[in-house]
Amino acid sequence: MAAADEDEEKPLDPEVEKVRKKLVRFVAINLGLLFLALMVVIAALVYKTRTAPPASSPPNSPSLAGDIQVPSGEPLTGDIVLPVGARVISQSLSGNRVSIDAELADGSRAIFVYDITERRIIGRFSIRNK
Repeated sequence: MAAADEDEEKPLDPEVEKVRKKLVRFVAINLGLLFLALMVVIAALVYKTRTAPPASSPPNSPSLAGDIQVPSGEPLTGDIVLPVGARVISQSLSGNRVSIDAELADGSRAIFVYDITERRIIGRFSIRNK
C-alpha cells in the first residue's frame, strides 16, 4: 500500500504551479495566434484566386492555337506568302506554328516558320551542305 501512495502525484510547489500555469497560458495564446494567422493566409489566397483577372500571356511568349479568335462555325483562313517559285516539300504543325520545308526557285531548300496567331513568317532557315 505504501508504494501506491508514492505513485500518486504530489502537489506542486506553489511557485512551480504558477510557472506551469503561465506556460500553459503562453502555449494556448501562441497556438491561437498561429491558427488565426493561418486562417488569414488561407482567406487571402481564396480572395486572390476569386478576384484575379484571367491569366494573360507575357508579350514575347508563344500563345496557343486555342487563343486565336475565330467566328463560330467558320474556318480559320489566311495566306502564307513564300518566295516566287518556291515549292512546298513538307509541313509540320506545332501549337500555333507551322513549319514549311520548301524548295526555292534556285533549287536550294529553306524552312519557313509561320505563326498562325501573328499571321506572319517568324523565321527562315536556309538548308545548305557544308
